[in-house]
Amino acid sequence: MPKKAPKKAAPKKIAPKRAAPTLDEKGLTKGQLRKLTALRKSVGDEIGNTAFASWLATADQKPTKPADKVAVQIAAAVAAVIKDKKLTIPQGGYLLKRGRGRVIVTRAVTD
Repeated sequence: MPKKAPKKAAPKKIAPKRAAPTLDEKGLTKGQLRKLTALRKSVGDEIGNTAFASWLATADQKPTKPADKVAVQIAAAVAAVIKDKKLTIPQGGYLLKRGRGRVIVTRAVTD
């Protein structure tokens, strides 16, 4: 009987090496650059870049304050009139005050 050739072991699958995220260092603030260099010094360039990129992704998501409902209504009403070119607002703007049963609008004083 002829001898059977031994089966070759399947090659091990090697996970593709992740490329370190590229960082645009020119667009970072001074504090962000300090954090990046500190991370690179402590854990190495590759791991530091990865850690910084993940931190930066979560740090950019600042919680927003809920909009003031009254301010949104005033802005919508004024925007419609400005869009129709029936109203212009000067550089300094106006101040709105509530009076007795009325609204007092005065021009803001800029010094």
